Amino acid sequence: MNSVDQEFRLYQNFDELAEDVLDLAKEILPDKLIYLTSFSASKQLVLRVSEEREDIAISEGMDIPLENSVCHRINFNKMQPLVYPDVEVHTESLPLRNLLLDVNIKSYLGLPIAKLNGERFGTLCVVDSQASEYDDHTIELLQRIVRMFSYYLELERRAYRDPLTDLYNRHYLMRFFETEKLTTGSLFFLDLDGFKKVNDTFGHDRGDEVLKEVGNRLRHFVMNQSQTFAVRLGGDEFIVHLSGKLAEEAIDQLANELLQSMSEWKQDEQLSTSVGIVLYDASEPILLTELLRQADQALYKAKAAGKNRYYCC
Repeated sequence: MNSVDQEFRLYQNFDELAEDVLDLAKEILPDKLIYLTSFSASKQLVLRVSEEREDIAISEGMDIPLENSVCHRINFNKMQPLVYPDVEVHTESLPLRNLLLDVNIKSYLGLPIAKLNGERFGTLCVVDSQASEYDDHTIELLQRIVRMFSYYLELERRAYRDPLTDLYNRHYLMRFFETEKLTTGSLFFLDLDGFKKVNDTFGHDRGDEVLKEVGNRLRHFVMNQSQTFAVRLGGDEFIVHLSGKLAEEAIDQLANELLQSMSEWKQDEQLSTSVGIVLYDASEPILLTELLRQADQALYKAKAAGKNRYYCC
């Protein structure tokens, strides 16, 4: 599961709104196949399809490598739709033409969907097995539907994101443990060593800048790990959640990578990070409150041992 999929699965009423988006689009273009997609760093996932059609090989749940995706060619910087009224005539390259014809798409309209912060979400796509014209009025109506969906995404983002660092918040972590079918995983509980002194010496504005930078570094860390996300619990406390069973060597490598990423600061700030790690297994009841308590105890032991290190309980 990519991070985008993981996030929208926890959104309130996402399925219902996705169906509404497709229903509204079908009111405008009743004879077309319409589908909603999301992007990860490497793939495009078909989230919802207006209907299954035998003549077009697009189905709900299919994923496509991003480099092979036609939607990847949409201009998200200018938020402009990509239109091919006749794929055999209007596509600019043979590989692109073959990508569409291989699934029997003869006409294509793709509209970019972005969150209000500019982050790409995915696309609303309209396709047919015959060449079709898409007039400006039709495209404008579809763009209005897309904007409505983007506003919904922003409301949900604010519910699950920390406003300072843009990491996930405690509410997201709680909802994840309430709704996901968990098997095995781990929590890495991070706390900044020396952060109070930074606030007291350089002021809260500099403290906020440090927290934002921690957010940036944690985002970079989780991008390189599968099924991983980062949370700001509050203050200078952060969680990295990793799904799956970790060997002792993997724990050591990941913990040291985290410590290294948090070790470089301005010399007079004297900042470092301590990490408490707790592992869980679905063979026993999984309670987030208990996991956080155990992770906090492990963090305390890391600090008591000299800080700038990790302890795995």
